[in-house]
Amino acid sequence: MSGPRVERIGAATLYHGDCRDILPSLGAIDALCMDPPYEFDTSGGGAFRAQRENMDQIEAAGLADGFDHSVISGDQFGCAVIFAHNDQWASLLPHVAGQFDRYAICQWHKSNPLPVANHHYQPDTEIYVHAWKRGFHPAGDLRQKKRFIVAPNGQDGSIDHPTVKPLAVMRKIVTNITGETICDPFMGSGSTGVAAVELGRRFIGIERDPKHFETACRRIEAAQRQGALMLAVA
Repeated sequence: MSGPRVERIGAATLYHGDCRDILPSLGAIDALCMDPPYEFDTSGGGAFRAQRENMDQIEAAGLADGFDHSVISGDQFGCAVIFAHNDQWASLLPHVAGQFDRYAICQWHKSNPLPVANHHYQPDTEIYVHAWKRGFHPAGDLRQKKRFIVAPNGQDGSIDHPTVKPLAVMRKIVTNITGETICDPFMGSGSTGVAAVELGRRFIGIERDPKHFETACRRIEAAQRQGALMLAVA
């Protein structure tokens, strides 16, 4: 049986396959940074549901089905940054606390949230948790260590993915990660990899969807070229 497709783009190594099969072969890695499939009901949204086509895309791609928490392993990673849906944290936080020494709950505040609430709160904030073992505490100077970032939701029209994280958010997160190598086992369209390459880190990405894998390769290759061009000009 042949192994997964592997693309090496400068400081990035990208795998097309299932992270559950690939991660065990990679050994110890400094940092995990991931935006895994959330777990939530895509049928909500009230009168606005018919206008929210991205919910159909999320459902079709299996991005509302959750994920196996064992991917988050303190034996393999020195630190971890995890995004998740509000309803996942009750089961996810105890797992994270059992794998790492400390953690902080951080937030991305959206400056342009959707104008819906559906018997809940407006979706103007997404939570991520940064967890670490000794020696892998958050990096950056005091100004960079805020527990939140304010950035608009939205994406480049050329990126065909329903849950793209803004580069401003991922740059802030990568800045706060200690370690040379960052792994994203749910790479999607590659935003974590772009931020990692831009900030001089090594990156390992895993993505099972062939279309999103190709998008990630294209974006990370472009970021690599841009970085090389800036170094040449300097």
